[in-house]
Amino acid sequence: MANKPSRPMVIHSAEGIAQWAGACHDSGEQIVLVPTMGNLHAGHLALVEEGQKHAPHVVVSIFVNPAQFGPGEDFERYPRTLDADLDALAAHGVEVAFVPGVDEVY
Repeated sequence: MANKPSRPMVIHSAEGIAQWAGACHDSGEQIVLVPTMGNLHAGHLALVEEGQKHAPHVVVSIFVNPAQFGPGEDFERYPRTLDADLDALAAHGVEVAFVPGVDEVY
């Protein structure tokens, strides 16, 4: 049986992602950010693959942004599929997922 790729490290705080990114930059390495609201699909993963062509580190943010939902749009019902998202990112070799909460962003 083949080994399952390890999941990305999940960072929830702005301070945590800044520290991680700072260490990468201090080593002279660039980072690509792929911002998402989660519920990842082939288009998101294509962006990950493209990012991997341009930098040694790709970070995928997963944040369901309430500001992107207008009146009558159902923020609460937006699919939140973090486990599946992390599995998909692992299969694509992503090492870090930035998953902040609303209080961290606003």
